[in-house]
Formats: sequence, structure tokens, C-alpha cells
Amino acid sequence: MGTTHPSIFIDDPSMSHSVTVARRSLTRHIEREEEERQRPLDFGLINRIMSFTRPYAAKRNWLVLTVILRSIQLPALTWVLAAVINGPIQRRDVNGVVWGAVGFAALAVFTQIVMHYRQRLALELGESVVCDLRNALFAHLQTLPMKWFHRTKVGRVISRMTSDIEDVRVGVQEVLFVSLVQLGQMVVAAAAMLWYDWHLFMIVLALAPVIWFINNHFHKRLSVTLRNMRESFSRVTATLAESVLGIRVTQGFVRHEENARIFAELATDHSRYNSQVMRTQGLFIPLLELNSQAFIAILLLLGGMRVLRPEPLMSLGDMVGFFFMAGLFFSPISILGNQYNQAMTAMAGAERLFALLDSKPEWSDPPHAIDPGPLSGHIEFQNVTFGYDRERPVLHDISFTAEPGQTIALVGHTGSGKSSIINLVSKFYLPDSGWILVDGRDLGEVRQDALHRQMGIVLQANFLFHGTVSENIRVGKPDAAFEDVVRAVRQLDCLDLLASLPHGFDSHVGERGLTLSVGQRQIVCFA
Repeated sequence: MGTTHPSIFIDDPSMSHSVTVARRSLTRHIEREEEERQRPLDFGLINRIMSFTRPYAAKRNWLVLTVILRSIQLPALTWVLAAVINGPIQRRDVNGVVWGAVGFAALAVFTQIVMHYRQRLALELGESVVCDLRNALFAHLQTLPMKWFHRTKVGRVISRMTSDIEDVRVGVQEVLFVSLVQLGQMVVAAAAMLWYDWHLFMIVLALAPVIWFINNHFHKRLSVTLRNMRESFSRVTATLAESVLGIRVTQGFVRHEENARIFAELATDHSRYNSQVMRTQGLFIPLLELNSQAFIAILLLLGGMRVLRPEPLMSLGDMVGFFFMAGLFFSPISILGNQYNQAMTAMAGAERLFALLDSKPEWSDPPHAIDPGPLSGHIEFQNVTFGYDRERPVLHDISFTAEPGQTIALVGHTGSGKSSIINLVSKFYLPDSGWILVDGRDLGEVRQDALHRQMGIVLQANFLFHGTVSENIRVGKPDAAFEDVVRAVRQLDCLDLLASLPHGFDSHVGERGLTLSVGQRQIVCFA
């Protein structure tokens, strides 16, 4: 800390991607995530997703207007068509037919214009919501303590950022507003059918309990199978990420066949859940359409009898209009069935996203934590006990003092607590009991960001970010001038080693610094 901080070296890395490759058993990979089960359609989740549209209220309101217009326009086109058949055509009025056709064409053009803006606004709004969600999720991840990352697979984090967010995107861009259009169309068509002949409309209402029963049955099945499918995909992603990060160990210990076997079982597990979803959907949609077609047949029979009576109860034109509207009423049912399937996926993705966003750090700086200013580096452990699991302490009643400018080496067998001491000094964890003092202040009362700005940690397993050598040296001070970078390397007496790279300080280090040697990576980390 500062210019006279104690240097603490450890003889084993506290973080190693290689260790994660040594899988203990297949069950570790296929274990289910323990997450709270929620209702298939959770309006609390929907409302929370929609809260991300508030910064784009104007665009959202215009979109709602286009949804309302689209709900009215298709029944309006059908009404015009029925009116022309029932009026001018029945009266053999050529001028009326021509004007009816012109009106129909004009309304059709306006309908397509509205459709264009409905789709465009929905896509733009969905993209904005997803962008904000992704930024909020990333910002939240940066605040979580080290313990959370130690127990959470990287593949599951990536799954939240990719597939889960994309599911929410589909939910906002397509499912929500397409469903509103279809529901609105059904309401307008129902009102028109009621106006044409309320007796036949009562028969249509008899369809509601049948549809409710089918939906209720299949939606329960879909909610479970879709959740299982998402969890299995997370396990596949986690294993893939783990295998790529640990490829050196895989090749070094000839684990190719074993890793391939484990991945194949996970892929088969995911494929099985996918197949369950497809089978359920394949039965659900045809059943909805079959019910719609059966009711159309019943309406055709009863409507025909009402028209063909000696004293007709409805005109032929009204029957034609009624059946046009019945078609508009029933056609959205299969569309809504498909949209509901996508809504289930979006709900599962949103549930997992917000579960992560709502996860609270196990500890955070207290409100009265201070920025201590420049630190000299006096560190004191007073009867510190600590364990990653409180039931199994790693450090037992540890006390020592590190003076400014003093160099200390911690030596001990694996698991003796060397890395744990570094984690505690860095305030990545808090002790279970005892105190850690920095310049005489309780470390718990010091702001974590203020402490870290004055610390440097170089692990045996060095990690570099994608970018240039110069950018990685600046990682703790992005606004540092190039002269500062050169000065830091010169103080290490390693300027010639980095300057000799193909592009000097502008050389790209590659992913995790793999284009540099281990020694070069360590020099960059020290700098």
C-alpha cells in the first residue's frame, strides 16, 4: 500500500481455472438449480419487465396506440367486405361495389402502414429494454462478493447474459404486443358477432370452458418442461466454458474421451427436455385448432338452419358477416397458443434474471465506512478466525503484524490458509471473529474501493484482459499516461522485455494473455 507496503508472496495460486476441470462426478454437472417455483404467468414479473420501458414512455405509448389500431383494423376490413357483399353486391349496385372496393383497398394500405410501425416500435423498444437489462445485470455482478463467484459456475452466469436475456427480448418484442393485438382482435370480433346475432354468439361463448381446460392442463406441463430445458442448457453451457478454460489440463491428462462422455450425457439430457417441450407443444396447438374447427362446424349447421327457416331468423348477409367475424375470433387462438409457449420461456428467463438481480451481497460496506486516504501499509491481525464455511474454519485465532516496507512470505501446505489471509487483507471476505487493522483502523470500517485503489495483488495464476500490454498495465488506473506505464515497467527493470515485443506496449495479449509467456504475463501484472 502506498510506496512502502508490505509484500506478501504465496506459494500456491488462490484462483486456478485448471482446478475446475478436474470434475468430481457427473452428478455435479446435472444437479438442478434450487430456485423458487413460480406461477407460469407471473404478472409481477411482467410488470417488472415493463418497468424497464419507463425511460422510453413516448415510444411505448405510440406502440400501444398501434396495437389498438391493429386490433380494430382486421375486423374492420372483414366488416367492410361483409357489408359490400350484404349491400351493393346483393342489390347489384355496381357503383357501390366499386366504392366499397376502393374503401377496402385504402383501409388495407393503412393497415399495412400501422403494422410496419407496430413491428418497428416493438423491435426498438425490446432492444432498448434488453440493453438496459444487460447493463443492470453486469453492474450488479460487479458488486457481488468473491464468495458468490466461487460457488457459481461461469456457464450459468453466461447463460443469464445470453439465452435468458434473449428470451426476455422475444417476450417484449413479440409475445406481449402480438398477444395484445390478437386479444384485441378477438374482443372486437366478439362484439361484431354479438351485433350480428346474439343467439349464435352464445354458442361461441360455450367454447370458453373447453379452451380454459386445455390451456390450464398444457400450461402446467409446459411450465415444468421449459424450466427443466433452461436448467439443462445452463449445465451444458457451464461444462463447455469449463472445458475451454481447462483445455491445458484436458490435453495434459488425456481427458478427451472422459470429457466428451460427460458432455454427451449433458447434451442428451438437454435434448430430452427439448423433446418433451416439442411433444407437448405438438399436441397443444392441434387440440386448440381442432376445437375451433369443431365449433365452426356447429355454427355453420345452426346458422344455416336460422337462414333456411321459412321465416328466416337472420339474413344471408348477416350470416356471412358473422362467419367472417367467427374466423377472426378463432384464428388468434392457435397464435396465442404459440405465443403462450414463448411467454413460458420468457417467464423462465425473466425469473432467473431477476433472481440474480435481487441477490443481495452477503455483506457490504457499512454506511459509515470511510475513505482512509493514503495508507502506509501497517497491517495487524488480532485473533482472526475465518472459514469459507463457518462450520469448518481455515484460520484459527491468527495474530501477526506486518510493518510498512516489510517483506513477508507465507509458507505452508495446501489448504493451510495462505490464500485466505490474502483474501482477508484484500477485504474480499470478512473474518468470522477477530479484527484486521490497517494503519490502526478496523478494516471493516474502510471502504472497499478506497482500499483496493491502494493495493496490488499478483497471483501465480496471472489473468490478463483482452487488449494491449499498455491497457492491461493501466487496468487499475485507466487514465494513466503512457509515460507512467513506461516508468512503472522501468522501475521493475523489465523495460527491455516488454519493449522487445512485436508491437511493444501496443502488442495484443490475446484472451487471458495467452499470446504472452508466463514470465511476460507476470511482468505486466507486477507493472
